[in-house]
Amino acid sequence: MKPGRLLFLAALAGLLSTGAAASTNVLLITIDTLRPDRLSCYGSKHVQTPHIDKLAARGVLFERAFAHDPMTLPSHTNILLGKTSLAHGVCENSKSIVPERFETLAEVLKKDNFATAAFVGAFPLDSRFGLDQGFDVYDDFYPAKASPGEAYSERKAEKVVTAALGWLSEQKGKWFCWVHIWDPHAPYSPPEPYAGRYRQDPYSGEVAYVDREIGRLLGEIENNGWLNETLVVLTGDHGESLGEHGEMTHSYFAYNSTIWIPLVIAGPGTKSRRTKVNVSHVDIFPTICEAIGIRPPRLLHGDSLLPFLKGKTRKANPIYFEALEAHLNRGWAPLRGIIDGAKKYIDSPIPELYDLEKDFGEQKNLVSETETAPLKKMLEEKMKFDSSELESEPAGTVDRETRERLRSLGYIASPVSQAKKTYGQADDLKSLFPLEAKLQSALDNEKKGAIEKSIRLLEEIIRARSDFVTAFDQLSRLHNIQGRPEEGLQVLKKGYQENPDNYVMVSLYGISLVENGRMDEGLEFLRKALSLFDQDCEVWNSLGVAYWHLGQPDQARVHFEQALAIDPNDAIYNDNMGSFFVATALKTRNPKGIESALGYFEKAIAADPGLASAYNGYGGALKILGRTDEAIANWEKASELDPGLDYPVYNLALAYLDKGDKSLALKFCERYLEIKGTQITPEEKNEILSIIDKCKK
Repeated sequence: MKPGRLLFLAALAGLLSTGAAASTNVLLITIDTLRPDRLSCYGSKHVQTPHIDKLAARGVLFERAFAHDPMTLPSHTNILLGKTSLAHGVCENSKSIVPERFETLAEVLKKDNFATAAFVGAFPLDSRFGLDQGFDVYDDFYPAKASPGEAYSERKAEKVVTAALGWLSEQKGKWFCWVHIWDPHAPYSPPEPYAGRYRQDPYSGEVAYVDREIGRLLGEIENNGWLNETLVVLTGDHGESLGEHGEMTHSYFAYNSTIWIPLVIAGPGTKSRRTKVNVSHVDIFPTICEAIGIRPPRLLHGDSLLPFLKGKTRKANPIYFEALEAHLNRGWAPLRGIIDGAKKYIDSPIPELYDLEKDFGEQKNLVSETETAPLKKMLEEKMKFDSSELESEPAGTVDRETRERLRSLGYIASPVSQAKKTYGQADDLKSLFPLEAKLQSALDNEKKGAIEKSIRLLEEIIRARSDFVTAFDQLSRLHNIQGRPEEGLQVLKKGYQENPDNYVMVSLYGISLVENGRMDEGLEFLRKALSLFDQDCEVWNSLGVAYWHLGQPDQARVHFEQALAIDPNDAIYNDNMGSFFVATALKTRNPKGIESALGYFEKAIAADPGLASAYNGYGGALKILGRTDEAIANWEKASELDPGLDYPVYNLALAYLDKGDKSLALKFCERYLEIKGTQITPEEKNEILSIIDKCKK
């Protein structure tokens, strides 16, 4: 054997064995919307976080870690793919799908015989968006519908941690467990005793509560004897502005208040230390691979942080960042930038440059006194290099995933807005921020019950900027809340007329038409929505509803099935499919599909045990099969979960009448009349009065 070959093999063996004997398991903890300055290990003056501090004390705390995106789904995609959106194209929370051709961290570890599981806290990480690739278990069982006043369905940290601990307790071999905790995300509503303790600062109360749950998770890891063989990585997906630069939450700008994130890594043999070297989310993937002794995939955008864990260092790499939510969803100017050492350059129609060593809070824009051309060139080269995979796509038909990656770079229209060829200062996010602030004011007024004031503010936004799609959406919703559905529809119609190629506007209008019983019109707009973007479950589901009501059951079934193909675990879609089979069986007087209906209802209930309509439908299917007592139990459960739902109450009245229990039947008839109130139709009233007559005979 040649000496060169021997040296190469020795070097390779050294690389693959680094840390392999010590780190067997991997625990990745991501805490949503977490500012480092709310952790006491980062010097917080607001809250004490003893459990996270304890982890930091035995590991490496990175003082200058950055996210590439100030949003949940993109940030987690960056972490789990080891690449920024310049390659994978996931830039926002609702319409992006993680391309299957990219290998996730879970897939890499699964190949090395790791058991893999994820436990996520909220809808932006739902399996429908594709991050479930490579996980044996992907636990995204939160409620099917968001709670009042909340944008997303979520579950509390204690439920996520409990689910994770249940899985961990069954593991015999090496494992990779990702635990995602949503709680610091707005609206801030910590449980007691943190709500009372942090009444004036509920965000910090959320962080204190999360710290307790992290302590419970790490405590069980230690109790099981895994602590000395587990690499623990704790980070945030992004921060929270809390009023800095005028922004209250996140996703709009990309200042440090939202892209500076905590990062703590601890494992066997880790030397406790702190470092100020700039690092980022994409460094996590190669770090985990090297720490456990496996080769990472090619073309990752980051570098391993293992030298820091061993008491050494490495040079900082330039860090790309972006904030594209307003660009993709409203058509406003894109915001991208780069961090190089102490310099942070923000590329937008009104560019910005900050010295992070002297001005980490970004208060003094140095563009007018500093040459920015070298940083702009560095950004362009970084974008070209990291998106180079796009250039290797074969010629011919461009598939949806490739289009999405191209859209993230602004080359063609995104699925949600029409990109411009050029952007001026009027399109800059800073110029448009007063409208964003007015939107926040409208939302705040709604929460206070000042609905009409909120409506006026939204109307002012629309007059000032007709492409502000979110304002149309919110205004329509408020009219619906006020019992004015026709006015709500007219708002969306105007929004569509002003933005005919905007996916969000087209789909919102189509879905709302179906919800208001205008099925033929709804079909027209929903079909157009599909031509713009074909991976939205809500559009497929609404098409199924429309075809069902138009008496086209075959088409309805095809579209319901497509919604389920995209998200097979969704409670509402399974509920709809079950109801479809029940209705078809009743209409055709053929119970053939009832067994299928039972399966869909059971899946819906498993996904969301609080979904009352699923219990109601399940009861209907059981009644058709002659299992009346079981049907009654499910209808009673539905009524308990949602006392205002009229269907199970009506079904209970009929069921008890059939059983000969007229007093109970009468009770449910009277309750039905109470629920319906003045909204009852003459036909419904006559029907229920007829049942009451039978009860009294």
